[in-house]
Amino acid sequence: MSQFKTQEEAAESGVYIRKIQSFVKREGRLTKGQEKAIQSNWETLGLEHKSGLLNMEDVFGRTAPVVLEIGFGMGKSLVTMAKNEPDKDFIGIEVHRPGIGACLADAEEQGVTNLRVYEHDAVEVLANCIPDGSLSRMQLFFPDPWHKKRHHKRRIVQPEFVEKLRKKLALKGVFHMATDWENYAEHMLDIMSVAPGYKNLSSTNDYVPRPEQRPLTKFEQRGHRLGHGVWDLMFERDA
Repeated sequence: MSQFKTQEEAAESGVYIRKIQSFVKREGRLTKGQEKAIQSNWETLGLEHKSGLLNMEDVFGRTAPVVLEIGFGMGKSLVTMAKNEPDKDFIGIEVHRPGIGACLADAEEQGVTNLRVYEHDAVEVLANCIPDGSLSRMQLFFPDPWHKKRHHKRRIVQPEFVEKLRKKLALKGVFHMATDWENYAEHMLDIMSVAPGYKNLSSTNDYVPRPEQRPLTKFEQRGHRLGHGVWDLMFERDA
């Protein structure tokens, strides 16, 4: 449709390309601690979209399975996973700066070094920075459900997105989704069940129990107490 590969290129040329976004950038206030964490850790743990395609061995200084998480919020569960799985390398993508700061502060406090973060739109990072076949696991936990019907087109899990993602996964790599909105869980299941090149890892061909590797968040624990459900879906790239 366009000669520009990214929104940045288009903007530099004075062209505005409208795209449907799966998130709303709610900036919020950056605390002094979060700001300090970004300043002191960005050079070692931060990644820039403008730097282009990653060489994972160069980024992490080793060869290891790579896990990518889109929209990590304040980063607590991402840092916990990176600490609990030191044999893997983790990349997180988030657009909200306070979340970036909180994640980096937590990583510094926990002594986590197998983690890198982007502050950028995940769709563009996937397209321009993540090599094909490089991910062992892709995580999408509690994305914005866009619960109003007229907003469903903004949900990130759509046929075009999951096909682009499939190319980034290694063969047998897993796309792990979780949501606390039953309607979005059904939407994810509908999209993934007909997506070519994926196999549902559920024994009942729908949802899976929460895997141990996904930490139980305070938000989720509160939901359990209130009787709210959480649905996990895991699909493996098989072609």
